[in-house]
Amino acid sequence: MSNAQTAARARPASDVSAGVGLSGVAALFVWIMICRNWASIADAFALPGPHAPMSGPYASVATLLVTGTAMGLWSVLADKVHLRPSTGIDWSLARPLSQTLDISITKIAGLWATWAAIGLFYCIARWYWEGQYLFAMDVISAAALPLFLLSIPYVLWLDRYLKEPRDHAWHFGAMLIGREAWDGGEVKKHWRAWAIKGFFGAFMLSILPPGFAQVVNADFGAMEYNPVALGSTLIAGLFVIDVQIGTVGYLLTFRPLDAHIRSGNPFLAGWVAALICYPPFVWGTMGRADVLGYEVNTFGWANVLSTHPALLWLWAAMMVFLTGVYAWATFSFGIRFSNLTYRGVLTNGPYRFTRHPAYLSKNLFWWMSTLPFLVRDGSLTDAIRNTVLLSVVSAIYYWRARTEEAHMLAEDPKYREYYEWMGENALITRTLSRVGKHLRPQNPPLQPAE
Repeated sequence: MSNAQTAARARPASDVSAGVGLSGVAALFVWIMICRNWASIADAFALPGPHAPMSGPYASVATLLVTGTAMGLWSVLADKVHLRPSTGIDWSLARPLSQTLDISITKIAGLWATWAAIGLFYCIARWYWEGQYLFAMDVISAAALPLFLLSIPYVLWLDRYLKEPRDHAWHFGAMLIGREAWDGGEVKKHWRAWAIKGFFGAFMLSILPPGFAQVVNADFGAMEYNPVALGSTLIAGLFVIDVQIGTVGYLLTFRPLDAHIRSGNPFLAGWVAALICYPPFVWGTMGRADVLGYEVNTFGWANVLSTHPALLWLWAAMMVFLTGVYAWATFSFGIRFSNLTYRGVLTNGPYRFTRHPAYLSKNLFWWMSTLPFLVRDGSLTDAIRNTVLLSVVSAIYYWRARTEEAHMLAEDPKYREYYEWMGENALITRTLSRVGKHLRPQNPPLQPAE
């Protein structure tokens, strides 16, 4: 297709509406205001319990219920996602339970065995039993029994309406039971999806409480004239949006919401590039000064600009803006956010300007906040090391972006159309693509991992 034809073609419609993410952000804001003003609310209604802001860790978990409910209702009532063909559901089927019971039992067996295996992994992996992960383990332990019990009526009900109830979970259950033929490829798809949910779900739960408590307890009046404190608190608030909406995305992978995981990334390079950015792997790379630590002896933006008030305000505003783009990139997914997955194609929000707004804004934020080339002792060696190592970190995110593109290009013609449209029409993507063509050799396509 010619460039003129590509430019004339409209941007592909997004599988996720702007309303679902915005409804989640609105619900989150209302809940935070309730938590901040809980003392007054409790006084007014003579409620029992502490009359103080609700900033505890379980208040942050309750936020998931508030935002998830708002986004789920918008998805069903406004977007009517439950009627989309991509759900794989035909609500007119209504098969008798006796017709699908054996299928459901096999699927439940596969799901329960999967959850038991994930639980065993949590037990064996030491990092889940220290630091921030202890809270995540408490939440998961409390949710385990209800999850097992509620899966029974959910699967029995849904299988009556699925066009093909023998999905990835069924194939894994059939492999375990050994009565019917099963497909190894489907079993791999099942485990990719649940490995993603198990690994990233625990991480997201573990980081909920600190930022939530900071925002609920923040005294904005005291920081009115302090750009560092105000900027840092606003950034924390934007990260709360990112974490809360992102965590809901990992939890609400339900077909009736059209938010199920179609596939996990099949490329080994994609998994390596993603996992290296998160604990515990990040502790051995970006978290250690002797591997990819890029903040050794740095001043940081607040100290560097401390004698220039106007520039300090401007710098804080730019970092808040970059974090805002990062949060926007997350809540634009609505209930479909998660790493390493294909759950439909997102083409609106910041994704109309670049294919990877979250990675771009995050890396620009790190460069602006760290200023790695400015070091306390004037050491040229540390300045060079910091700059090079932060460049390596940025390169890792570029690598992640490429593997995600390879996954999506292989999965959905709509993404291929979006990819081409962005390359010709989106200012940031078009510019970066043209620069990249001159800087890199043409590589062969990635091959899926076995």
